[in-house]
Amino acid sequence: MGHTGRGVDGLWGIGGGAIIYLAGLQNIPPHLCEAAEIDGAGGWQKFRHITMPMMTPTIFFVLITSLIGAFQVFDVAYILGGASTDRGSSLLFYLLNLYNEGFRNGRFGYASALAWVLVILAAVVIIITFRSSERWVYYDSEGAGE
Repeated sequence: MGHTGRGVDGLWGIGGGAIIYLAGLQNIPPHLCEAAEIDGAGGWQKFRHITMPMMTPTIFFVLITSLIGAFQVFDVAYILGGASTDRGSSLLFYLLNLYNEGFRNGRFGYASALAWVLVILAAVVIIITFRSSERWVYYDSEGAGE
């Protein structure tokens, strides 16, 4: 039903994300925090200058999987909205509209075109996110051999 990065699953999606963040926290080398303490850094300074930069690859992974999951909003809207074909429905997400056009209205060509638009839009958003990651995601090249 749900996969790790989907925010749609609400409370049930928290467990998978928490495990991913915990794994990211465990990948922070303890000697960095120890060195910061020796240099007199407080808790906020260690968080800002060590923890957050070292967690950016994990945050990036969760962001990408959440974006992909956001483009796949179907199940919750389908269950709550009852596959309504009402155009004014607040639960008529893009995928639910695609489903209605293809399987309720029998317009398979139009539904296929909607699917391609979705794929292209999702690809553009993911590519933009990947390209912007060079500015904010930090990869520790020195600690890779440890």
